Amino acid sequence: MPSNDVRILLQAAAPTAAVGVVAAVVGGLVVGGKGAIGAGVAILVVLLFMGVGLYVLQWTAKSLPNLFQAMGLMLYLAQILLMFMFIALFQDTTLFDPKVFALTLVAGTLTWVAAQARAHMKAKILYVEPESTTGAKNEKSGHSS
Repeated sequence: MPSNDVRILLQAAAPTAAVGVVAAVVGGLVVGGKGAIGAGVAILVVLLFMGVGLYVLQWTAKSLPNLFQAMGLMLYLAQILLMFMFIALFQDTTLFDPKVFALTLVAGTLTWVAAQARAHMKAKILYVEPESTTGAKNEKSGHSS
């Protein structure tokens, strides 16, 4: 993974993990141990889904740039649908508090998306390959260095 991709991944994952820690503390204080477990499971799901999604999106951008926008839209739709499926599957669980789980899942997802957008805006990623000015002048004029 190139350094820009790693930087964007870390800039999105760190605030999301911080939201997970806060949610686990709040869930633990309000609901008890099941609230903390629910928040922890939710933030792990967010980090896993969004991290894999970012990796797939970066791979698509490099391998199939003409499909990048469509793949991005399809990927985010799939991630949101998978999140809703997790909420639906675990709504009646006794392993953890489902409300804390669902709220943390939504908060973590929103945090990831906002942090990833911010990281992309701050990154100075070239989207066109700059031409070499010295090589182009020498080739056009017929002179060599």
